[in-house]
Formats: sequence, C-alpha cells, structure tokens
Amino acid sequence: MKKTILPFIILLVIGVVSCNNQGNTHGGHNEPKTQADSLMNDVMDGHNVGMAKMGKLTRAEQTTQRILDSISKLPAKAKQATEPLKVRLDSLQKDLQYAEFAMNKWMEEFNMDSAINDAKQRVNYLAEEKLKVTKVKEAILNSLQKADTLLKQKF
Repeated sequence: MKKTILPFIILLVIGVVSCNNQGNTHGGHNEPKTQADSLMNDVMDGHNVGMAKMGKLTRAEQTTQRILDSISKLPAKAKQATEPLKVRLDSLQKDLQYAEFAMNKWMEEFNMDSAINDAKQRVNYLAEEKLKVTKVKEAILNSLQKADTLLKQKF
C-alpha cells in the first residue's frame, strides 16, 4: 500500500508547487503558454479526477469482496440460486481491481520531466500520456458506475 501512495504524494506535491509558482493571471485559472503546458494540464486533470475516486473505488472493492465471501459461505442450494449475482460481482471485482492497477501503473511510469528540453518530443510524450490517463480515468469511472448500479440495487 505504501508503494502505491508514494507516487501519488510526489505527484500531488509537484502539482501543488507548480500551481503555486505559475501566478494568478486569469481569475485563478492559468492559461497554458505552450502546447506542452496545455497537454500537461490535461494529463494532470485526468490524474486528479481518477485519484479523487480512489477511496470510493477501494470501498467498492471491499464491499464486493465482502458480498462474495458471504455468498461462498451459503449452503449449496442458496449458492446455486445466487450464481447469476456472483458472476456479476466477479466481473465487477475484476473491473475495480483493473482500474486500481491501471492508475498505480500509470503513476509509476509517468515521467513529469520527460523530454523537458525537447519541445516536440515532450508534446508527443504528453499526448500519449493524455490518452493513457484518459483510459485510466474512464476505467475508474466506469467501474464505479457499475458498482453503484450493482451494489445499490442488491445491497
């Protein structure tokens, strides 16, 4: 758990420091100066949206596991009756776990200073990272939507 929190803390500190150092020229919103700045803003926005949901994602994973554990303790006839629900819960659990894994992997691999001295390479790198973090964010949001639908209906 500590390994997954450390990259987040580092990104958060860097983000706060960079935001505080950019000045306040447009009512609290900084206009990007370059395409790379704009892409970096998009990447960090995607990261921030995803990270804001990680607590909820963890709680949904725990709830799903708790329900699956309860189902596994049922008598055989009751287990058979809950099989369709178990299949949906197993699928949800995989989606939630993948979303968490994807965010952690993206954070570990993201290099905030990649190609900082080469504008063209930096734009290309950040454009790729924007696509990656968008997919991660969507995995988080979609799995949480699925959790909300399934867990609130049944439990």
